[in-house]
Amino acid sequence: METTVEKYTYKDFESDQEVRWCPGCDDYVILRAVQKALPEIGVRRENVVFISGIGCSSRFPYYMNTYGMHGIHGRAPAIATGVKLANPDLSVWVITGDGDSMAIGGNHFIHVLRRNVNLNVILFNNEIYGLTKGQFSPTSLVGQRTKSSPYGNTQPPFSAGELALGANARFFARIGGNVPKDMSEIFIEAERFKGTSLIEVLQNCPIFNDGAYEEFTNRAVREDKQLFVEHGKPMIFGKDRNKGLVLNGIKLEVVNIGENGVTEEDILIHDAKTEDPTLHQMLVRLRYPLVTGIIRSFEDKTFEVRENEVTKQVKEDSKFVKADDLFFSGDIYQVF
Repeated sequence: METTVEKYTYKDFESDQEVRWCPGCDDYVILRAVQKALPEIGVRRENVVFISGIGCSSRFPYYMNTYGMHGIHGRAPAIATGVKLANPDLSVWVITGDGDSMAIGGNHFIHVLRRNVNLNVILFNNEIYGLTKGQFSPTSLVGQRTKSSPYGNTQPPFSAGELALGANARFFARIGGNVPKDMSEIFIEAERFKGTSLIEVLQNCPIFNDGAYEEFTNRAVREDKQLFVEHGKPMIFGKDRNKGLVLNGIKLEVVNIGENGVTEEDILIHDAKTEDPTLHQMLVRLRYPLVTGIIRSFEDKTFEVRENEVTKQVKEDSKFVKADDLFFSGDIYQVF
């Protein structure tokens, strides 16, 4: 892929469109985090494409000074796949929400992950339908009161991480919507990854689901309630960096370092790059601490590579060089 000659800044990726999200929405944070990540990626602006579906998040392409397309509900992964296959040199990004991706777009979502197309998916998860004014979504909690569940939602929610790993996603990251620096770094790593990367952003909707992740993302508690994992590093968290995860049988257990003989050497080391998803599944299911960061980053052949290998082999094995070779092979007859 052709890289930039001059150094971009985030301002180079700002469009001339007025950003029209509700005041206090984490969408603003995500937008700026992407704009700050792109100069570090080093891709020419004209080689960047943002594809979205329908929802508050899907206005995103208008606000980026790149190519883009505001698609139809749930179909952004299909459109993005076509864009990437047509021009493999492009940096392709899918912008989607929890309703857009895991309700009407569920089929397209799981299959782009399964196929491992070399593109990036940013999932804005606010556990609500915001654009259509507050109906429950596939990630809304049981008992959650919404415009379409005034007596409480009765449907258990999807876990984006579990759904992704079930679809054999090779790259999955999760991050709170109020930490732009960490977010930008994850976006950079996602673009460098060869294959489908999925980044779930735990995003607040101040109008229809305010405080959705407050128990985890509030600045006063997040160091004690979140574990930010990094490959090859011990899984330690807490304001005083005195808590960690160990494996007790087949379950993860929180321990206090310095108590009962526990030392840092006892703390489990994060392995994001293993093909075996067992640990990654355990981490995405954990509620205390809530695990953020790059949980899985397993390198595998991309969809494009697999297809090209098959095409090359078929050409090498074929006795046909051109279409006429096929048309005039075997028994033929002429019509006069």
